Order: sequence, then C-alpha cells, then structure tokens
Amino acid sequence: MSQPIGIFDSGYGGLTVFKAIVEKLPNYDYIYLGDNGRAPYGNRSFETVHQYTLECVRWFFDKGCPLVILACNTASAKALRTIQQNDLSRLAPDNRVLGVIRPTAEIIGTYTKTNSVGVLGTQGTVLSESYPIEIKHFYPHLNVYQQACPIWVPLIEYYEYQNAGADFFVQKYLDQILAQSADIDTLLLACTHYPLLMDSIRRFLPEHIQVLSQGGIVADSLATYLQRHPEMNARLSQNGKTSFFTTDDTNNFDKHGSVFFGREIQSQFAHVI
Repeated sequence: MSQPIGIFDSGYGGLTVFKAIVEKLPNYDYIYLGDNGRAPYGNRSFETVHQYTLECVRWFFDKGCPLVILACNTASAKALRTIQQNDLSRLAPDNRVLGVIRPTAEIIGTYTKTNSVGVLGTQGTVLSESYPIEIKHFYPHLNVYQQACPIWVPLIEYYEYQNAGADFFVQKYLDQILAQSADIDTLLLACTHYPLLMDSIRRFLPEHIQVLSQGGIVADSLATYLQRHPEMNARLSQNGKTSFFTTDDTNNFDKHGSVFFGREIQSQFAHVI
C-alpha cells in the first residue's frame, strides 16, 4: 500500500522546498499538490487560508498520506496551528501535519553574529507575526525585523523576475528592511518563491549579510523528524515515486513548475473540494 509524504503549497513555490526534500530523502514516495486554482494565499484572511488548507490536507489524507508538509509560509502561518490543535483529532488523530516556520525558527539564531535578523515574506506571513513569535521561543535575545514584499511573487509567477524592471522592486524592499536596523546580518526568505530571486537579492546586499532560503532547512528538519519518530517512518512507503497535482490547468502548472523544481514535471488535475 502506498503511503506517501504529502507536500502542499498554494501554488508553485513549495516546489523549491520539495526539490530539496527529494534530494535529501530520495527513497520515499511523495505527492505534491499546488492549489493554483485559488492562489495566491498571501493576502487572504486567516479563515479563508485555514479553510483552503484544511480542504487540501483532507485531500492528502484521502490519498493515503499519513504525513503532510505545508511547504507554504502563509498556510504555515495562518492555518497550521488550528489544524494541529483542533482538526487533526477529529479527522485523523494518528496523522501529522508539519510546517516550514518552526524548522527555520529553530536554527536561525545560529547564523547571526549581531543578534539581528530580517524576515522577508508575503503580507499575510508578516501580519501573522508568526516568525517573530516562533523565533523568540528559541532565541529570546534576537531582534527580529520584518518586511512584506507583495510584488515579488507576481514578478516570479509572470516570469518577470529576471528582467531589469524586477531589480527596482528587489532593491526597494531590501532597502526598506535594512533601513529598520543597521545591525541586520541575516535575512530569511520566508516565502518559497523567493529563492528564484536569489541572484538579484545578492546583488543589492552588502557581502556580510547572509541570505537563508528554506528548502535545505526544511529537508534537514524532516530527516531529523523521521529519525525521532520511527513509528511514522515505518508507515511511509519507500519506492522513490513522485506525483504532482494542481487544482488549475495542468499544462500551465507543468510549464511554470519545472522552473521551480529544476526539471520537467507532469501533473494531474486534483478535485480538492
């Protein structure tokens, strides 16, 4: 019986995390779902993000996934805690849903020498205050600064991120967060789309500032989780199979998704509701 790990995102961005997970843990079976038909999640209310995310989590459970990773910062910020605390006990008490915020918060303090870090994310992630709250749990002494970058995702989704016009918006948000404190020496890309902007971001930053993306961090955290939870690891099938689903046009998903995943993909349409 196939019991894959579910990887969820509101669209394409989670494929950057999925890519790192597959590279780290290639033997497992995986199902990726992008809720492109209802994306973006970034500016939606907490209630709407919870509803959409929960519907997708139930879809994964119906597909036989005992473990689901929310490879989406907005879903992790606005829906994960409610799903873990309220919904799982009712739907599938032995299943687990994990996010991308906690793994990052657990290690970010090891990178900074000035105890000042910056978080770049969507409007929804920033307004949720999830990163400052989680980081303070592990590193109470850190100063955490946030900056919403609402133009970055559209630039990436519409293939404009490598054009000269994109540089204006990259530099704009970087200048805004660095203006909040001269001590910032570590920046977290708290949106799974943003790694595609890495070359541009590095161009507009001083050399001493580190930039962290989440793919490798989440992959390492998942590997550690499975080591700590052999009962979950034993439930997961390991045939090295990957499947891709989207709630929107599959041809469009395959074209855009291959840019994020780093190789050609072939998706199927998912009826989530």
